[in-house]
Amino acid sequence: MPLRQSAILDAAAEAFSRVGYEATSIDYVADQIQATKGSVYYYYRSKGDLFAAVHRRAMEMNLESVAPIAADVAQSADQRLRRMAVEHTRLMMEYTSYQRVTVQGVEMHLTGSLTDAQRAEMQRLIVMRDEYEALFREVIEEGIVAGIFKSVDSHLLVKPLLGALNWTTMWYRRQPGETDMQRLKVAEEIADYVVDGLRQT
Repeated sequence: MPLRQSAILDAAAEAFSRVGYEATSIDYVADQIQATKGSVYYYYRSKGDLFAAVHRRAMEMNLESVAPIAADVAQSADQRLRRMAVEHTRLMMEYTSYQRVTVQGVEMHLTGSLTDAQRAEMQRLIVMRDEYEALFREVIEEGIVAGIFKSVDSHLLVKPLLGALNWTTMWYRRQPGETDMQRLKVAEEIADYVVDGLRQT
């Protein structure tokens, strides 16, 4: 991806996260990176297209980071689920503005605020979200079969599990001088809390 396009996505993610979809304009996004409105339109035909691109980038980040962990069958299901939860939470903290947009995107889809073309793109993004949830669900199911996790409905459980991790985007604010290791420690504590609740007692 060209650096200019990446900068546009970063600025848009921050704008959508900070002031919301309705209050964000192409002009506003362009102003954040001292660019012209035309430079944004060169890559994205509308605000809705820009919003969908931010949403897609967030989902791509999540899948690219978490899928290899889920596929690492050399580790037990609980070890993988913990690593997946840590990485997911770390992404929520590292790319908070992008991740907040994924929540806004679902809400927009549900409230019908999209054009037909944008709704079709949102459907494709929802397919990506479902694929991502499936990574967690399948590892949970492996843990249940192995007797590591409680016998639960994995299709139901994955929703509140990811919901608890996603809530990080609502309260987390990066502090001055905060290090990657400090964020990792927080992510690990959250992941332990979530995963430990699934274990057989």
